[in-house]
Amino acid sequence: MSNGLIDFVLVSVALLAIGIYGLAVKRNAIRMLFGVEMVVNSANLNLVAFSRYIPNSQGQTLALFSIAIAAAEVAVGLALVIVAYRMYKNIDIADFRSLKG
Repeated sequence: MSNGLIDFVLVSVALLAIGIYGLAVKRNAIRMLFGVEMVVNSANLNLVAFSRYIPNSQGQTLALFSIAIAAAEVAVGLALVIVAYRMYKNIDIADFRSLKG
């Protein structure tokens, strides 16, 4: 592996660690949504980096589709957070447990 690829992988690992930390520790719905996005961006960075160093454009194509899906996910997630805030006046995840039914 070349130095450039190792740098990309290290940045991706850092993004993954920050995203998992955000999912595991934070109880705010928006912060958890940011954590999910950081994990997705970490995977996209790996796809593009390995696609760059292995002459194959399939990783970049998959990363573009993943970015589009992540944008739709954020739109739906933020809509759910806004609805939950209007109902509960709070976006703490612990308050959403009453939605289980």
